Amino acid sequence: MIEASLPRLELWCELQCPDCRTALDDVRALRAQYGDALPIELRHFPLEKHKHAYAAAQATEEAFDQGKGWQYVEALLERVEDLDRGGEKLLVQIAAEIGLDAEEVDTALVDGRHTLIVDADQAEGKAIGVTGTPTYVIAGQRLDGGKSQDGLRERIVAIIEEQRARS
Repeated sequence: MIEASLPRLELWCELQCPDCRTALDDVRALRAQYGDALPIELRHFPLEKHKHAYAAAQATEEAFDQGKGWQYVEALLERVEDLDRGGEKLLVQIAAEIGLDAEEVDTALVDGRHTLIVDADQAEGKAIGVTGTPTYVIAGQRLDGGKSQDGLRERIVAIIEEQRARS
């Protein structure tokens, strides 16, 4: 059994970024290896070059509120290429497909109830030096996957194991 004292892993993600879809493979592998003992937190870093990334972040926060955040993230990133054409309609459609209250997701996009969370994440990301996505932060170390994700999972595992050895 793995103890619950593992460091939190932050995944700084942009939900219209194909590289973030690739990062999900690493997240799945880390979950398989460490289970719930490794807290993984999605942090939003929408980039201006993707016109629906900000709305996608808001819809994702609503999905987390409805208890299916990671399922929504996975479904959305599987269709990342469609988001440019589908926009907010696609965000609501995906919500319905995975069993969320799609009307509530649509309302959240209109009323902006999650903008403060997305704005705060984006500001914090900039403050700690996030420049692209995906970026991981674990045990105070920032690992940038925006240019290449090669070896990142291994580096994350090494940091986790180093932290476990210290506890």
